[in-house]
Amino acid sequence: MLSTKTTRPNRRQFLSSTAIALFLGSTGRGLGETIAGSPPWKPFDASPPQTLGSGTWYFLTPDEVRMVGAITERLIPADELSISGKDAGCVEFIDRQLAGSYGSSERLYMKGPFQPGTPEQGDQFPLDPRQRYRLGLAGLQAHCRETYQKAFADLPPEQRDQVLTQLQTGAITLKDVDGKAFFALLLQNTMEGFFADPIYGGNREMVSWRMLGFPGARYDYRYYIDKHNQKLDLPPLSIAGRSEWRVKD
Repeated sequence: MLSTKTTRPNRRQFLSSTAIALFLGSTGRGLGETIAGSPPWKPFDASPPQTLGSGTWYFLTPDEVRMVGAITERLIPADELSISGKDAGCVEFIDRQLAGSYGSSERLYMKGPFQPGTPEQGDQFPLDPRQRYRLGLAGLQAHCRETYQKAFADLPPEQRDQVLTQLQTGAITLKDVDGKAFFALLLQNTMEGFFADPIYGGNREMVSWRMLGFPGARYDYRYYIDKHNQKLDLPPLSIAGRSEWRVKD
């Protein structure tokens, strides 16, 4: 005779069965797979990088392009190791960043209150990067014309270095923005443009990666994991891959 009593799993049985199910599910998904030939996906299908085409300026005016070029040329001057920040495409990088979501701060909370913060808290300014560049460049240009009767880009290199040092230390007061903070922004963006992936406009021909020996955004490093203290001589590779890898529509 069959019993009519229903057997209910206790808490321990439920937790044990759940753990086993999760383990089996995770191990199934965690197995690696080696793909030969062409990958069965298109680059950036899931999360495309925000990039803009070359050959035009998107935010900076011609005078600002010239001025930012003169600045980046002194922040990263050419030497025996590499070309200057200007020649490496830092101006193009900054222009594209300002034209995108970074420039408008659209991904950040930009409402008050705005109060002085610690360096660890990041920017505490009511102005987005576009506004800070426009006002900062105008203020610095006005200072140079008033002090030297020349535009910043027309100053000799030594004088440009002096002006930038004064901006960095707060010796120059700009009308509408904090001079020290504006210099820090210029320096940060210039370094980003010099070392970032070329897909964003800077690091032309991967000049900084070649200087450092950085192999770039390669898909698989498993072959090189155990090669300690060896010079690999791998040519750097951009996020965009090599030209022969690009998907043709």
